[in-house]
Amino acid sequence: MPLAGAAALYVVALSRARWLALHARYPFPWWGWVGLALVAIGWTLAWNDFVAPPWRRQTFTPLWLGYVLTMNALAFRRSGEALLTHRPGVLLALFPASALFWWLFEHLNRFVGNWYYTGVAASSDWDYFLQGTLPFSSVLPAVASTWAWLRTFPRFDAMGESVPLKFRGASKQAPLAVVAGLLGLAAIGLWPQQLFSLLWLAPLAVLLGLQQLLLGETLLAPLARGDWRPLLQPAAAALVCGFFWELWNWGSLAQWHYAIPYVQRFHLFEMPLLGYAGYLPFGVACAVVIDLVARIAGRGCGGFLQRNQTGPMGVARGARYRDSHEEPPPDHRSGEPV
Repeated sequence: MPLAGAAALYVVALSRARWLALHARYPFPWWGWVGLALVAIGWTLAWNDFVAPPWRRQTFTPLWLGYVLTMNALAFRRSGEALLTHRPGVLLALFPASALFWWLFEHLNRFVGNWYYTGVAASSDWDYFLQGTLPFSSVLPAVASTWAWLRTFPRFDAMGESVPLKFRGASKQAPLAVVAGLLGLAAIGLWPQQLFSLLWLAPLAVLLGLQQLLLGETLLAPLARGDWRPLLQPAAAALVCGFFWELWNWGSLAQWHYAIPYVQRFHLFEMPLLGYAGYLPFGVACAVVIDLVARIAGRGCGGFLQRNQTGPMGVARGARYRDSHEEPPPDHRSGEPV
């Protein structure tokens, strides 16, 4: 039912989105070709048995670094802006934040055992930590870069802007969200087979509640006026990343495998089809952390969304008017450094 509800919400959001054309008008940057080369080399090394195992095990990081560069290059080609070019400090800060962020989920997985690794060779706990930290550091940059690229498509940018479903009272529900999230995390340890889905939902509730209590606003505040983009867009970006995570994991030597209760059938790569639904709340949790990092790394110039009212870097904000011969509305903050 939750998956059907999410699908219905996306259908409504897309049906109400405005259709505006956007044509690529910028050259593909040189560092985008570097990214494509890293993806091609990393993918080849990861999936071929002729490569020595120690080298095959280390292909995840260059492969996903290439992905991040490629997504930024694609965004730049369509809009003339990218995180790498316009908010490089934020993009760089996402790497260490991402490692900490995913290690949290690795800890939670110790209680539910929904995934496990094979093909990993570590001589000590410290070696295992280092081997895991480097790949984990690419998660948030990948989601943020994919989100920024998707927003260069006007139809996607407008998706969810006006949904006839408003969610008010978030400020009053923040303490309840934190308590419910913490109780959910505790319940995972008690009933891991029955409540494994809380692995993705409980941290999100805690993050959103703390964001409201500490900052006085939450990433999902626009839902109060029927603007569901802060929820739908990062969820979709994480789903895109999820497809490539699962694809490139499928033929790699160092792999993760799944042991998810009740849904171990109809696989796409290693992941059961229903398991992909977990990427949706995970994407929103990523967005909350990305927004927090943007506020800190941006030195008070606003979060990832709040910086340009509707999305990362304002990529789609300018694109919205590029083919209509209209002038975009004045941005009184345009003098701020990006």
